[in-house]
Amino acid sequence: MPDDANMTLAEPADHEPVGDRPRGSRGLMLLWLPLVATLLLGIAFYSLLGWDSHLVQSPLIGRPVPQFSLPPVKGRPLGLSSADLRGDVSLVNVFASWCVACRAEHPLLMQLHQSGVVTLDGLNYKDAPDDAAKWLDTRGDPYTRTGADINGRVAIDWGVYGVPETYVVDPEGRIAFKQIGPITPEILDKTILPLVARLREQNRQHAR
Repeated sequence: MPDDANMTLAEPADHEPVGDRPRGSRGLMLLWLPLVATLLLGIAFYSLLGWDSHLVQSPLIGRPVPQFSLPPVKGRPLGLSSADLRGDVSLVNVFASWCVACRAEHPLLMQLHQSGVVTLDGLNYKDAPDDAAKWLDTRGDPYTRTGADINGRVAIDWGVYGVPETYVVDPEGRIAFKQIGPITPEILDKTILPLVARLREQNRQHAR
């Protein structure tokens, strides 16, 4: 704290306090309260800045996907509905042409599609039909099915926080995992694909 600030807190013994400054220990406490409050607010603020949204757990984990039926993105043959998300493990990727982070994620989605290891469906969030079509025509279409959620109502039911997000759906149509933010190779290899394999094995065990 600057020296002149310290001077305001300590009065010479042979002088009376100046003006309306509070006296004694109670006065010192009142002088410090604004500073303490400011520090606490600052700590809370920076804690929020450091909050990792990837750690948010969806309340829908373990529950059936919301009931919905969406038409396909312009130029695609197949739309997307809750009925399509049953029978095998699948991924549902929430994307938009205006989403900057989706651009970083898209090449990995194309690789995933080409590998054929798991079905990848797309939920197109609040996008203009022509923009969504141009995005997929230009960058490549990694999705088996796409649902055009133009007004964002279906995404709300899914509990979408932002774009991109990706959900792992089990063979019974229940949400098993939610990834907030773009998928990275590490997340794909260490979390998503092992979960896909585990869910498929569990499904085989139950089918016996």
